[in-house]
Amino acid sequence: MTERLKIRRIATEEAFSIPEVAAKLGEIANFPSRNLDMRLMTMIYANPGGGGFLDGLLDLEQERLRGMDEHGVDMHLLSLTAPGVQMFDADTALDLAILANDRMAETIARHPTRFAGLASLPPQSPKRAAREMERAIQVLKLNGFVINSHTNNEYLDNPKYFPILETAEALDACIYIHPRAASDGLSGPMFDYGMDSALWSYGVEVSTHAVRMILGGVFDRFPKLKICLGHMGEAVHFWLWRIDFMSLRSQANGYAPKLKRKPSDYFKENFVITTSGQESHLALEFSIKALGVQNIMWAIDHPYQPTGPAVTFMDTAPVSDAEREMLYHKNAERIFHIRSA
Repeated sequence: MTERLKIRRIATEEAFSIPEVAAKLGEIANFPSRNLDMRLMTMIYANPGGGGFLDGLLDLEQERLRGMDEHGVDMHLLSLTAPGVQMFDADTALDLAILANDRMAETIARHPTRFAGLASLPPQSPKRAAREMERAIQVLKLNGFVINSHTNNEYLDNPKYFPILETAEALDACIYIHPRAASDGLSGPMFDYGMDSALWSYGVEVSTHAVRMILGGVFDRFPKLKICLGHMGEAVHFWLWRIDFMSLRSQANGYAPKLKRKPSDYFKENFVITTSGQESHLALEFSIKALGVQNIMWAIDHPYQPTGPAVTFMDTAPVSDAEREMLYHKNAERIFHIRSA
């Protein structure tokens, strides 16, 4: 495939920020802490140049669009970069989520064919988060939500967060669980060898979050809830046979609630995944066989991953033309309610 394919390309995990959020994260970056997120905070928000990422996060309408045009990317599904507003107090988090959602909606209005968006919300205050979720979908016309895994070391299987899940289900809006550094209970072995972020910690963190939701019975309570995981599903589906097998023992021993279905059933019906930052044809082939091509979407992970190789990866994937259309845009249009071109 030497010529670029003529196909709509919607990238579904594309980060941005706004100056106000960046400034607040810069303040946090100066606090002494062994929280693993602080390494990323320091690199991006407390160093000149932001580790090469800050300009790309803050730019929405200049170099970002130029790069999209250069590589034939039609649309970015935007989301406020990790850790979003989840490291702030609840009042600050709500104010900044509202501001970021408004700014994103304004940008989408100026470029409706180039951008869609996932709304931020403050899990620290679940009832207020639910109200902002309703506003984001019903007033701002955004396309879903992003939550950066744990909040204060807690996960969405905790009943305190059920107002968020109930609202997402009622709105038929997918929640993208994006990584942040591992919670304190998982972080101990992650301080060495660069394992604190995308190399290892992020996948461990989000896969743990997803499995907790499944085993905790979240999808028996919210059967229509849809969750998106990036990075080729954080590898959860590679473990489904063993999770199914061992979960029966956990339920029998009273370690976990009785589930109505097998864990793998929930993952196949309540979860979708993206390819962000995992450009492996072998992993894609397995994912299609395990989950069905209808549950997989293409993503770049801009600005943390380069655009060109991500396009080449999907252009050259060993799939049919119909499957490539589903991966590149049709699944995203359906799952995130993005208007067809």
